[in-house]
Amino acid sequence: PWLKPCRRAVGADCAEGAARSELHRPRRFGRAPRAAAAMDFQNRVGHKFGTMGPATDQEVAMDRRERLRKLALETIDLSKDPYFLRNHLGSYECKLCLTLHTNEGSYLAHTQGKKHQINLARRAAKEKQDQTIQPQPKTASGPKKTVKIGRPGYRVTKERDPDSQQKALLFEVEYPEADKAKPRHRFMSAYEQKIEPPESKFQYLLLACEPYETIAFKVPNMEVDKEDNKFYANWDGQRKVFTMQIFFKERGLEELPALPQRAGSTQLAFHGGGSFTR
Repeated sequence: PWLKPCRRAVGADCAEGAARSELHRPRRFGRAPRAAAAMDFQNRVGHKFGTMGPATDQEVAMDRRERLRKLALETIDLSKDPYFLRNHLGSYECKLCLTLHTNEGSYLAHTQGKKHQINLARRAAKEKQDQTIQPQPKTASGPKKTVKIGRPGYRVTKERDPDSQQKALLFEVEYPEADKAKPRHRFMSAYEQKIEPPESKFQYLLLACEPYETIAFKVPNMEVDKEDNKFYANWDGQRKVFTMQIFFKERGLEELPALPQRAGSTQLAFHGGGSFTR
């Protein structure tokens, strides 16, 4: 009995021999090969869930652009973008980068990209440099604003020239608080002012001196006589009194031009040597 082999050992040897014979046995025509064990691509490091492998750089960039496009559509108003242009073909253009886009999302994804951001920085640097080099235009500050202290005291006297019987007016205006400024005057038409209804028979004489308010005198609308030193204006710096005297020219009667008369008899000559009276 000790020479009888063990069934377990014999079975193991038979199984090992069968496996070896199976490896070296030639394959028959038409027999399907054995399926190899499948590799797990679902739980590998760096994979995207739901795919059969790790995402490539191109897929990551596409996903990033899509997320930026959705975010920009919610936050950015294209109507206020100075570089957004829609052409006649229905597509969109970036006037800064000179790129063409098929839809608004593509343009918004472009604005978040590196190329557009670099061009924006270059444009801002150029504008800043141009502002520092370009001379600043001189802007007028407008009329000088001073605090008025009220109206000055004045005296008006009617006069008449004993020789020519011309009418005259003498103005005496006191400016006791005037420092270095000298009074100024000018004549204004009744149609220039907006305070009173215009009257063609009168005009206004304006007198101004800082820090007092401008005053106006209503005088006849007649021509001022400035011949033979009849127009007089003087500023007394010690007394602070401005004196002005004006003479008016008399309105003379001028003859109107004669009306054209109707033609009477007219002598018409002809080349034939005769004449014809009409």
